[in-house]
Amino acid sequence: MRAWSSPVRKNAQLIRCRKHGILAHNLKTTVPPRTTAVINTAELLNTPRPNPFVLLASELDYLRGNLLRLLGSAHPTLHQLAHHYFANPSKQIRPLVVLLLSRATNGLGNEWEQKKWIADCERVSGRHEELDRTLTRPGVLNDCNPNMSDESASFQSFFSLQTPRILLEDPPLPSSYEINQNPALVDPPTILPAQIRLAQLVEMIHVASSLHDQVANETSSPSDGTGNKLAILGGDFLLGRASTALSRLGDDEVVELVATVIANIVEGAVWKAGNVGTREILALASPAQGWNRYLNGIYLGSASLLAKAGRAAVILGGSKEGELWKEIAYIYGLHIGFANQLMKDVDAYEEDNNNFDAGLTGPLLYAWEDHSHLKPIIQRQFSEDGDVEQVRHAVRSSSGLGRTRKLALTHSEKAREILRFLPDSDTKDALEELTLRVVHRTDMIHT
Repeated sequence: MRAWSSPVRKNAQLIRCRKHGILAHNLKTTVPPRTTAVINTAELLNTPRPNPFVLLASELDYLRGNLLRLLGSAHPTLHQLAHHYFANPSKQIRPLVVLLLSRATNGLGNEWEQKKWIADCERVSGRHEELDRTLTRPGVLNDCNPNMSDESASFQSFFSLQTPRILLEDPPLPSSYEINQNPALVDPPTILPAQIRLAQLVEMIHVASSLHDQVANETSSPSDGTGNKLAILGGDFLLGRASTALSRLGDDEVVELVATVIANIVEGAVWKAGNVGTREILALASPAQGWNRYLNGIYLGSASLLAKAGRAAVILGGSKEGELWKEIAYIYGLHIGFANQLMKDVDAYEEDNNNFDAGLTGPLLYAWEDHSHLKPIIQRQFSEDGDVEQVRHAVRSSSGLGRTRKLALTHSEKAREILRFLPDSDTKDALEELTLRVVHRTDMIHT
């Protein structure tokens, strides 16, 4: 291991969040100020750093391939749906963040040695294979119940009763075990099996959310040819599989974090929606109200997944309550999530896409500040002929795209700043590189 010392503990109180991080409405509902400051990133862009996608290429390839095996379904349509979304290569920014944060902090938590010991014992005993079992086990519904009366034998002609395996408790710690008092990164860098599984289920949740987003707008149908009904059912199927995978991680705080992400995503969809059923949400009266809705929607719909997944990854590496590492992971994931979504909204206006779908986004809100005539169009939710093209032209001719890009760059800077509390490593450098690639869209297709 590499010994490491730092004044980080003296600074802990300066950036420590509440449990599970700062509440969304306290952090993200302030209208972004108009700023003329230009953030110079030329030196940062020219500084050589590891490509995060190359650094963890083998882990990402394994993750993608194993997902297909985990998501097996007896129904051919669901099987084909899973294969369509997970077999095709993508940049997988969410699992990448989970794996990078795991690699950059493993060894720093007070309970790292305990987590590593348990993982080693499970590997030797074969119990680690439980994490990689398919998420459909044929004996789940007809295991033998030792508390059942003898009359249960009458069901043997219908069900193949099995004697259940006895689940062992965690192995006892060796007598030489001591709480890790001196933070030290593991050398060589290590990622635990539970952290890899977390990265997999985070990708499941993201794809499930993407499927549901395809039908959130009633005026459009899924762009990949998936029917609305199948998109909803496919998303539900993936969330069910993710919940099963979540139950195998064995940490209550991690389960709570990821479970709240699923609730956040649903709430975020409501924030972004123009209407829910036949009940219309109050029309926006000003850009300030729009920013409140938009930024809450980003946090709940996408940023919370990266923030809480990053925090969960560090917890699985042995970081417990009162330690700084999981707070760093939360803040990094939060700002990467905001920067990524803001840039996706910029890309939507810059691309020549015949299926362009106007919505309440940063570029539009900034354009509204420049062009007040957009107000009635936004209030009627782009429902009249020509509204979408008029909005698209107004945004492109306004300061909206440039200012949104600057806002994304600000979030990227905040993510990079928080990394100064981590010890130096190639993984830390890769995390810094990712903050730039998210904003400058370098090798960031399909994020």
